[in-house]
Amino acid sequence: MTNTKQKRYGNWLRSGVSLCIMGSLSTGCASLQNVENREQVVEGLSYQAEYRSPSRSDGGWKQSARNQNLRRCEGSGAPQAQQPAPALPQDAMLLSTGDLLTISVGNDPTFSGSYEVSQDGTVRLPHLPPISAKGSSVEAIERQIAKALVSEDIYTAAPPVSVRLQDFAAARVYVSGAVFNAGSINIGGQSANDRDSLRQEASGGTIEERRLSRALQVAGGIRPDADLSRVRVIRGGASTSIDARGAMTGVPFNDMLLLSGDRIEVESRGCFQEALVAPSPVTTPGVKVFMSNLTQPASANALSAVGKDARELRYGTRFLEAIVGMNCLGGTKWVNADRTAALISRNPITGESLVIERKVEELLRHRDRDDFNPYMMPGDALACYDSKQTNLIEVAKGFTAVTGAFTAAVTGWGD
Repeated sequence: MTNTKQKRYGNWLRSGVSLCIMGSLSTGCASLQNVENREQVVEGLSYQAEYRSPSRSDGGWKQSARNQNLRRCEGSGAPQAQQPAPALPQDAMLLSTGDLLTISVGNDPTFSGSYEVSQDGTVRLPHLPPISAKGSSVEAIERQIAKALVSEDIYTAAPPVSVRLQDFAAARVYVSGAVFNAGSINIGGQSANDRDSLRQEASGGTIEERRLSRALQVAGGIRPDADLSRVRVIRGGASTSIDARGAMTGVPFNDMLLLSGDRIEVESRGCFQEALVAPSPVTTPGVKVFMSNLTQPASANALSAVGKDARELRYGTRFLEAIVGMNCLGGTKWVNADRTAALISRNPITGESLVIERKVEELLRHRDRDDFNPYMMPGDALACYDSKQTNLIEVAKGFTAVTGAFTAAVTGWGD
């Protein structure tokens, strides 16, 4: 190839890439459409009113996102008032399947020993019919055993019977409704390493891991639309309604002991309640989110800053705090101020997915507006995009690499 042709091809390549670079200053080499929300967020019909589009004029912000959400609550639009704490009954030590008992019948070694509540909810002693134990107290079982010993003509008079709870077993319960991970769960129970032998040898027993609050937390925690004033616990054919709002405010509530087979139903109020987005005995302590960071992170920081601590956020963390943790904010203003961040979330009531895109600097300056700065929900995803200036630098690097390779190739043709 002649030197004239080499120069012609080189000039043609440089001109084309230069035009693309100039175009990227305004619209980029590729035309990208703005992200559209699938939910009707402008009308406040999304799960969070915080997802509303920020394109309104200042006069459009007079109605707060909080009130806009609460208008959709069942009944009154105002938050439900906290009722006085009820007088709670003393916890009954009710037994469930798998619980370990130590039974003593006088000095009779035939009946004395360790027994486990079987799968059908009974305790089986030698020479006696099955003793119903599930849902019963140890005192009730003592009476049943004494009565059975007499009715089976083993004793003429009721002997002294002692039943001692040795160890609580795990209980399988079923949680449905306004929780993040509905389904069957196991609560309570301890591994061999966690057991306290001194406590097991003592009379009586207790376990906090088999209570209502623990079941709600293991089920992913209540959602912000949950109605905590009427959590239902269904046991057999009976249903108990529990006002668990005290769990969010430190007020005592009926945190009842659960048995294997219990069902917990949490109704939805149909609205987002900001007061429920905080760590508590009935909410998730943290949320795990998915993150995609910049292609060009800050040179003086970690290469990505997306590690375990960034992905696992405290419940109640907002959009802005999350993108700070993923290294999407800061650096050289001229280069980095034009970054954008996208939040990919899902409405847990309808299952509808949505994508919210915000300018990072605009989000920073409107951090006090819930409309700009929503809460992070479990399973959300975050993406941080480089600014146009960074894109231009990348295009320039590519231009240098391409022209260098082309020049080398053209020179090779000439040889």
